[in-house]
Amino acid sequence: MKILITGAAGFIGMHLARTLSTKKHKILGIDNLNNYYSTKLKKDRIKILKKSNYFKFLKVDLKNKKKLNLIFKKFQPDIVVNLAAQAGVRYSLKYPQKYLSSNIIGFFNLIELASNYKIKHFVYASSSSVYGSRDFNKLNSESDMTDTPLSIYAVTKKTNENMAYTKSYLNNLRTTGVRFFTVYGPWGRPDMALFKFTKKILSNKEIEVYNNGKMSRSFTYIDDAINILEKIVLKKQKKNYKYNIPFDIVNLGSKTTIKLTSFIKIIEKNLKKKSIKRFLPLQDGDSLSTKASTKKLKLLCGSEPTTKINKGIKNFINWYKKYYKIT
Repeated sequence: MKILITGAAGFIGMHLARTLSTKKHKILGIDNLNNYYSTKLKKDRIKILKKSNYFKFLKVDLKNKKKLNLIFKKFQPDIVVNLAAQAGVRYSLKYPQKYLSSNIIGFFNLIELASNYKIKHFVYASSSSVYGSRDFNKLNSESDMTDTPLSIYAVTKKTNENMAYTKSYLNNLRTTGVRFFTVYGPWGRPDMALFKFTKKILSNKEIEVYNNGKMSRSFTYIDDAINILEKIVLKKQKKNYKYNIPFDIVNLGSKTTIKLTSFIKIIEKNLKKKSIKRFLPLQDGDSLSTKASTKKLKLLCGSEPTTKINKGIKNFINWYKKYYKIT
């Protein structure tokens, strides 16, 4: 199978490309290697991927439709997995324009070419942020209304879903949107809480704890996310799509929620070091809680995330110390 993966230098993109290439699928990874966070980390991920003869990399921006068209014409992918996006809810509050250009224009260019070249399956990253604000006891289900986004980032992800539906309806393009719930683990993003907390605690710097710690998340370990994402990407097309439109949305998250205070305690335990906390009010764009319904995921893939948070955090910290040579 020939698979085009965008955002291949990113956290999830790197892990998916590595998994699929080890199973001898021909992978073409593209990424613009922007400086939203450490380009060294991104380049180190690509170095690992390049060890496989089944992986090739090109530095390309999704906004460059002309280059994208040449890639489709030459590579002729069977499947496209779009994991490229300007990430970060809080960053979108300061620089909304970057999200509109990367996450909407870039996405449109890609899905239009996927439709023109009649690829078999277009899979793309959506986000739990589309659910907006929810109380602590409310499950986030794919059937919920998602018309109250709290950030421009969430707006762009919901827009992606709407674009995908239209392409599925008008052009019979098979699309699947994957709503990721706080994916974490080795090679993770420096802007995510686990990475930031680990770095600051080891450096004896205070960590910022929003809403005085009264928040919770469905944390999803990277190995679980990739094992399930692989099944979604390669799954044969089903026949019973709603209204016969080949469009689907699925949550990819753990059904177990973890309180932010408990999350910090597990990090401290693994680092054998207490954090210095600075308690702050809830920040604009943040939801109090995410809680993934996994009912549809189990029906679609026969599995759900199972890695315990203690093990996942331990694995991340072991990787972090090794990568940054901390003894």
